[in-house]
Amino acid sequence: MAKIILAPQKARRVESGHPWVYDNEVAQTEGTYLAGDIVEVYNHKRQFIGKGYINPQSHILVRLLTRNAKEEINKDFFKRRLQEALAFRHLQGYEHTFRWVFGEADFLPALVLDKFGDCVVLQTLSLGMDKFKSLLVEVIVELVQPLAIYERNDVPVRELEGLPQQTGFLWTKDLAAAQTAVKQGITIKENGFQFKIDVAEGQKTGYFLDQTENRAAIAPYVKGKTVLDCFSHTGSFAIHAAGYGAKQVTALDISEQAMQSAKQNAALNQLENIEFITANAFDLLKEWTKNNRQFDVVILDPPAFTKSRQNIHNALRGYKEINLRGLKLVKSGGFLITCTCSHFITPELFKKVLQEAATDAQKTIREVTFKVQGKDHPILWNVDETLYLKFYILQVW
Repeated sequence: MAKIILAPQKARRVESGHPWVYDNEVAQTEGTYLAGDIVEVYNHKRQFIGKGYINPQSHILVRLLTRNAKEEINKDFFKRRLQEALAFRHLQGYEHTFRWVFGEADFLPALVLDKFGDCVVLQTLSLGMDKFKSLLVEVIVELVQPLAIYERNDVPVRELEGLPQQTGFLWTKDLAAAQTAVKQGITIKENGFQFKIDVAEGQKTGYFLDQTENRAAIAPYVKGKTVLDCFSHTGSFAIHAAGYGAKQVTALDISEQAMQSAKQNAALNQLENIEFITANAFDLLKEWTKNNRQFDVVILDPPAFTKSRQNIHNALRGYKEINLRGLKLVKSGGFLITCTCSHFITPELFKKVLQEAATDAQKTIREVTFKVQGKDHPILWNVDETLYLKFYILQVW
């Protein structure tokens, strides 16, 4: 097994628990390897740090899988890790639908598993993890006996690893039944509401599971109120608001396809007090501000405005602008529910941009709730990338 020796002063982050070894942190390599092979990593004093898979094509040269020198990376290893991840979700009360594996936070770098009832959606986002795909399928079948395992590897980051983008069934118990389920949409339950999701072509793996607990948190603030849900996507927040007793809900998204899905989900829950508008949120909110239109509650759940450190400044301007517009539409004493899903926007940065937006809007805000992603997306304190979702409920005057 090849050995990767880290340069002096370069091992501290990895020794502290971060699983990524960058190519510019390596002093020397001993032995030969093929891309995707398991290698051992040592500090400059030749002290063992861990072992994981290597890809010289990637800036992240090695992703560590274990800190135990005696632990073999084989089927038993992956079965243990998946069992541990499953047990953790069950401990948190998840049963039907949840993120089963959240990559680095479950000590399985670049692996994502989402369980939607009896369908499991898989993403292998690196070459090393992709080489274990068939073995992972075997383990998933043994542990949960799903109807289907569906691959959603249509992710550009795979190309940085020298991998193609691809989708499709990896395994089915009954191909015809699985094809029908995926074509018709898989129905899941969240906080007592039903949603039909598209695991084949929907965003990410089909549904944003990380906001489940945050959607439940809006219940006290929307009952009997007028609610605007911006960047509504397939209507998850809008449907929660309507189901929790809102007087009237307006769902807004730039995608007509997303709005059609939202309408279907509203019908699935027999909710009729939702207005659906296909438009650009930035433009429409600016127009409504000029027309003095206001709501009791405004929800802002935009996509990540940046996926790289280089674009943080532009992203902050985007977050400030949309929150400024949202704040101006909230009635005095009402609530702004707002979030960012970019891990590059730290909690401190997000709080600062919200305060600046409130100052410019001449509004006073009071923090009611601050939350992060759900417990099925756990956070490792020594891996900053695992904390990405920041969610506020703010009262506005």
